[in-house]
This record gives sequence, C-alpha cells and structure tokens, in this order.
Amino acid sequence: MRGCLGQRRNKKRVPSFRKLLRTSQIKLDNKLKNKQYKQKSAAKKYRKEQKKLREAVRDAISRKPFPLEECKKKQVAGKYKEEEEDALPLDMMDEDDLKLMEDLAQKASFLTRDLSSNEPVHVKKRKHESVIEKYEKVPRRMQTEPEKELIHLLPIKDKSGIIPQAVEKPVLNVAHDEEEGTEEMEEGEDSVEEPLPVLTPEEMAAQRRQKLQERKMHIAALASAILSEPDNNIKKLKELRAMLMEQDPNVAVIVRKLVMVSLMEIFKDIVPSYKIRPLTEAEKATKVKKETQKLREFEEGLVSQYKFYLENLEQTIKDWKQRKLKKSNVISLKAYKGLAEVAVKCLCELLVALPHFNFHNNIIVLIVPLMNDPSKMISELCFEAVKKLFKQDKLGYASLGVVKVISGLVRGRNYDVRPEVLKVFLHLRIKEVELQKDSEDIAPKKKFMTYKEKRKNLSRMQRKWKKAEEKLERELLEAEASESKEKKLKLHTETLNIVFVTYFRILKKAQKSPLLPAVLEGLAKFAHLINVEFFDDLLIVLHSLIASGDLSYRESLHCILSAFHILSGQGDVLNIDPMKFYTHLYKTLFSLHAGGTNEDIGIVLQCLDVMFAKRRKQVSQQRALAFLKRLSTLALHVLPNSSVGILATNRIFMQMFPKMDLLLDNESQGSGVYLPELDEPEHCNAQNTALWELHLLQRHYHPTVQKFAAHLIAGAPTEGSGALSLDFSQRSATELFEAYCMKGMTFNPPVASVTPRRKDTFSQMDSFVDEELNKQLQQHISETVVHKSLDFAKHLKETSLS
Repeated sequence: MRGCLGQRRNKKRVPSFRKLLRTSQIKLDNKLKNKQYKQKSAAKKYRKEQKKLREAVRDAISRKPFPLEECKKKQVAGKYKEEEEDALPLDMMDEDDLKLMEDLAQKASFLTRDLSSNEPVHVKKRKHESVIEKYEKVPRRMQTEPEKELIHLLPIKDKSGIIPQAVEKPVLNVAHDEEEGTEEMEEGEDSVEEPLPVLTPEEMAAQRRQKLQERKMHIAALASAILSEPDNNIKKLKELRAMLMEQDPNVAVIVRKLVMVSLMEIFKDIVPSYKIRPLTEAEKATKVKKETQKLREFEEGLVSQYKFYLENLEQTIKDWKQRKLKKSNVISLKAYKGLAEVAVKCLCELLVALPHFNFHNNIIVLIVPLMNDPSKMISELCFEAVKKLFKQDKLGYASLGVVKVISGLVRGRNYDVRPEVLKVFLHLRIKEVELQKDSEDIAPKKKFMTYKEKRKNLSRMQRKWKKAEEKLERELLEAEASESKEKKLKLHTETLNIVFVTYFRILKKAQKSPLLPAVLEGLAKFAHLINVEFFDDLLIVLHSLIASGDLSYRESLHCILSAFHILSGQGDVLNIDPMKFYTHLYKTLFSLHAGGTNEDIGIVLQCLDVMFAKRRKQVSQQRALAFLKRLSTLALHVLPNSSVGILATNRIFMQMFPKMDLLLDNESQGSGVYLPELDEPEHCNAQNTALWELHLLQRHYHPTVQKFAAHLIAGAPTEGSGALSLDFSQRSATELFEAYCMKGMTFNPPVASVTPRRKDTFSQMDSFVDEELNKQLQQHISETVVHKSLDFAKHLKETSLS
C-alpha cells in the first residue's frame, strides 16, 4: 500500500484548462522546448546504444571464436597421440641419452616449451612488467551461458533456524534475440539498399486522391459530431485542430486549408451570442448543478480551443510574412502564400460574424495592418471585411476599436500607408439623422390597451392595477431608450474625435502626402459634425491648400465640398464670405472633359447642390447666370450621363433664381460684352449672352439629353407640354448621373433593333451614303457655329477694349 501511495504522490498531475489559461505563453513555450529537448536526447542516446549493440553483434558473428579450453584439449590430445606413435620406449634408450633429455627439459627453449601454458618462458626478463599488461595478455573467454539471477523470497523458520528461500529468475535467450536482431538489421539494410518501386504519375495521383479522400472523410466525421452535440464532443475540436499540423507533403496544403475553413464554420455555428468571461475564485469554489458544471466546462473548452485556433492562423500569416520555413520542410514557400490567404479569409469571416465574442479586438489588431499589405488580394479582403463590420455595427463598439487601431497604424508608420486605409472611414455609420433621433423614435413601441378595452374586459380593481403597470412599463421603456441613446452618442463622439484627430494631423504635418485626397473626402462627408470652434482654422487651411496650387483638380473639388459642408451646417452663424471657393470652382469646370475626368462630374454636382440649392439667399444673380452659361458649355464636352446631370442642375437654377430666362433671349440686357475666358463669375457679364448650346444639345444622339434640352429651351416649365415626366423631375442630378452611367458599356435606354426591309443592294447602299452625308453635314454645321460664335465673342471683346 505504501509503495502504491508513493507512486501516486510521485505521479505528475495533468493541468486543467483553467491552469492552462492562467499560464503565460512564454512559460508554455519553455515547457514545450524542454520536453522536446529531453525527447531528442533520449532518442539520440537510444540510437547510440543500438548502434554499439549492432556493431558488437556483427563483430562477434564474423569472428566466431572458440573457447580456449577446447583448443588446449585438442592440442594436448594430438600431441599425446603423436608421442605415443613416434616416441621410443625408455627401456630402449641409453642412460646418457635419457639424462641429456632431462637436462634439455629443464632448459626449455622456444621450440621445446609447452605452448598450452599461460606463463611465458622468460619470466625473469619480465619481472617489471605491469599488472595491466599481464591482464591484457590473458586470452578472453566468451560467456556462453548467462549468469543466473536469484529472486529472494520470504525465509522459512524451522527448528534448526531460519532457512533462506530463493528462486532462479527466468532469463531470456539473449544470444537468440541478438541473432534475430542482426537478421532483422541485415534485412532492413538490404531493404534500404534495394531501390523503391518507382510509381507512375497515374499511380501517384491515385494514391494522393485516396489519401485526400480519407482526410476529407475524417474531417467531415469530426465536424458533424461536433455540430450535432457540441457539449459532449468539445474535445474533438482539439483532434480536428491537430490536423492543422498535417505532415504528409502530398496532401498537407489542401488538408490544412480544409481544416481552417471547417473550424471557422464550426465556431460560427456553435459560439454563443454572448461573451464568455473567466470565472472568479468564489464562483469556482461554490458547488453548482451538474448541468451548470457541464456548461462551464463547455465554455472553458470552447474559449481555449478558439484561442489556439486564432494563434495557429496568426502563426501561419507570420511565417508567410517572414518567409520562414519550418524544419520539416513539408510545405514550400509558394504554398505558404495560399495558406496565408485562407487564414486571412477565415479571420475576416470571424471579424464580421462574431463581433460580440472573445478575442475580437485581437482579430482587429491582426486584420488592420494587413489592409496595408503589398498583396492586392489580401488587402482587398481586409478592406471588404472592415467595410462590412462598419455597416452592420449599430451601436459602435466594434467601429471604435477598428478606428483606434487604424489611427495608431497611420501614426506609427509616419503616414506612409495606402490611401484606402483612410477611405475606410467613409463607411462609418455616423450620421446627423441618427444622432438627433428622439428617445420616442428609438424606444420600442408597445401597444397598450385602450380605455374601452379595459372597461369591457377588466374589473375596476384590475383596471387600477393595469394602469399602474402600464405607467411603470412606460417609464422603463423611456429609461432604456435614453440609456441606449446616450451610449450610442458617447461611442460616436469618441469615434469621430479619433477620426478628426487623424485628419488634422495629416493636414498639419503631411500636406504633400498621398493621403490628402482621402482626408479631404472624409472631411467633406463628416464636416457637418465638426465642432464650431474649429471652423475658422479649418477654412483657412482649406483655402491655403487651394491657393498653393499643389492640389489636383479632384483634390481641390474635395476642398470646396468640405468648405461648403461646413458653411451649410452649423457654419450658418459664421459671417464668412466663400467667394474665393465659388471662383475656384468656376475656374476648375473647364478642366473636365469626356475622358478620365468624366467620373468627377459627380463631385461637381454635389458642390453645386451645396453651393446654390442650400445657399440660394446668399448667391447673387450675376453669379448664378455665369455658372448657368459655363455649365451649358461644359455639357457639350462630356459623356451623356454627365450632360444629363448638368442639364438637371441647370433646370434647378432656372426654377430657383428669377430672371434666368434672360439667357434664352437673343437681345443683350445691360452694358458690356460677355467674357467667356474671364475666371471671375461676378464680372464676366453673363447677362449679355445666350444659351445657344441648348440648340446643339437638342440634336444630341442621346434621347434623354434631347428631352432635357428641349425642356430648358421651353423655360423649364413644371406643367404643360414642355414639362418633364415624373421619372426625371423627381430625381436629383446626382441620381441621374449615376443612372445613365456607361461603365458597363451599356446604353441607357437600350437601342431598339430595327429590322430592315428587303431592298435591292443598290438602294441600300444609296440610303447608307445619304445617312453618312447627313451626319457629316450636321457635324460640320455644328462645328462652324461654335467657331463663329467664339470668333464673334473675340471680336466683341477686342472692340470693347479698343
């Protein structure tokens, strides 16, 4: 019993999941390294012993020495036989000969001495020989029989005394085992020396398919068992996770990818809808029901396996980033890129699907730096995941975490990041409408009983109790709504503060950075949420950026849009004249055309909406006329979708500002000549020109452009024959610009297919030639009209100057 108890005490206890969670990662790594070192040293020692044993067995078998005693017996027996045969009888020898033989025997030489004796003849010469050399010269004897070991038993007490008892220990036949070992070794060496059978490519492919099918079936069996009963089969998660270390080089890459995706789907399915917190010491000490204990074990196992799974994904990405190969060399560097892409996909899915669960902030810290990765595929995966997270995040916890990490990344890399990293901020769900909602709108509406229903269905006492109950419920609902609103406002405020701090740092320290367009675009979106105290400084910075001339036309458009967003919101109280921003937009319009800049017409339409539609009381008539004329000229140079958007903006101008129909009359109003090259909208005398561009647009190949041009020539009426249909009149300019976009190489509205009538070939050719001539003639006429009008304007300018 004492021996058993001693063994139990000496036996090492297996640590629990809680202890593992409390143990630091460094300690676990050190334990693992020590364990691996001990295993390697034990294996090395065992290999050395086996090698020595094999060499000794080989040497013994090759020599096969005979025992020395047998040799002596054989030699002595042969000598005696020869002596018996050849020796003469002593009675036939003389006394003198016999005496001589006896003297010679006493003085034995090398030829006459007995070879069977162990002692050398010249003993006197070797008196000073060392004991070790004597011992080494004694011939060895091989132990033919193993020594018998005794097992001592309990003694027996007799009259004579105590009699000791012992039994021989059964000894295995070592020689036989050694022979078998040598035979096996020789067979193994022969098998190593023999060349392996060479498989054909078809056989190798079939063998690989078979292995892969076996692994797939094993993964499917484990996954189905976990999904069917997660509480009972949580330990199988560890078995499935162990397959991430697949060592077969033929199927290792595919198996690891399959296991990664399978574990990701399993966690998405079995993870609860709440965050699992670690138990306190008091909770661990208290006794609970079996069901509660089972649930606790399941949660602990789930959290630990989820943590190890995320660590495996992180290690895979780090190995690929560091171009680090494992010692086993099972997977090549090229295959590591595919593994890393699958790991990033799994992390992105978990980021979007489990924002409420444990280790979500750790996933954010892993994903956000990968947005700046050189690999386009990985960076786009991370961008899309963060965008989805922002769009589905209603309260703002996850968005705040991502914004903090992005701000730290931009600052830590000294603003050397991709512009797309900052463009992600544009997808934040922070709007003025959401922030200004009342508690009544946010509160969940509950239907209470009416007075008639109470009178009909309830007694007087029940009505009294019901009234008190409904009052209490209303108060609780209002409290919940105000609390959730306060939380949301607080989180949104903190998030916006971090966003604006990042933007202002870049405006202050990195004005020539490629991040500036993304900053200006973000300011244009969130400018109405900036504190009024920063408006003056921000407008000064925006104007200095425009005046510097270092910005492209697109960046300057974003500056203008940001400035007017500031002035149209809380900036109405500020007495600031934004004439310089109007002038810069008027100057920038002619830098747009039907080429690559056509897409930026959407930003121009947004600027015009903020500058004129929302500030019409602060805009003079001269300014509105100048913009109307220049926009009509621009409509001739751009694609149809841009022309439709510009004409829709002109329609708003003509309906919003009085006396815009002056430009529909040929006669000039007032003194001066229109100066189209002048970049000052207030002094270009736009009231003395006409909108002749509308007549050219009325002959445009796009039917929608024709409709808008005819509508503006008629004076943009809201009713009557010249009015637009509801489909056009109720849509904004930006919506029409996007609706008629030709990115997909499609024409909107689609071109109707015309079936030609059967005619002779000559008549068809004549009609085709006539159509081509008419087209060329119309084009020539339009070009001539444009040139003549420009020449006429120049002539008028020269005469006015003279």
